[in-house]
Amino acid sequence: MRRSDPVGHPGTTPPVPGWPAFLLLLGLPALLFAVITWQVVAHGPLAHADERLSGRLVDPARSYELLADLGGVAIAVPVLAVALGYAALRARRAGRDRWWLPSVAAAVLMAVVPALVVPVKELVARPGPPVMGPGTGFYPSGHTATAAVAYGAATLVLLPWLRTARTRRALVTVCLALNLAVPFGLIRRGFHWPLDVVASWCLCAVLLCLLWTVLSRNNAVAAAQPK
Repeated sequence: MRRSDPVGHPGTTPPVPGWPAFLLLLGLPALLFAVITWQVVAHGPLAHADERLSGRLVDPARSYELLADLGGVAIAVPVLAVALGYAALRARRAGRDRWWLPSVAAAVLMAVVPALVVPVKELVARPGPPVMGPGTGFYPSGHTATAAVAYGAATLVLLPWLRTARTRRALVTVCLALNLAVPFGLIRRGFHWPLDVVASWCLCAVLLCLLWTVLSRNNAVAAAQPK
């Protein structure tokens, strides 16, 4: 098995998981998503507990709405676009054969999000918390999914181009903070039930795991190019 390049240099590749670990990374969130969806559709005990918890958490403060807005397309997608443009430019200047692949793969993943989330919303047709009034289509959370994939994909694409461990840790910390802030705002403001958020996290964990694998393989190939 090829070892990763020295940390901090372009072309550094995270360890690529073997098949058992890879299937586990995909299988656990997919299974959890299936269980949550079943409970929501069947109005099971987990869904009832979710609704009781939401009633204790809702707070109409404006600040929570601002946090939720960080998961909107108008904010998250432009951030991703800037990150993808920067990564593509760096890869092209470095002379990589497939300099465009990471950015294209991340962009395609972002486009896949509504193609997956919208049909599930229509099929499940879950009503929202009381403050949202009548209407359905709250499961899973679209804002949570948009934030998870946009900020997560931007982080995965940018990491190989950051030279120090400190900057990489800072980027990952910012990504995690954003992906906690958005659902926190959604739940506290009463825009979504907690399980709407958890389901989106599970779905996006599968998508980001697939992207991580593609990027790791591509970085490994790029690192093997003659200098």
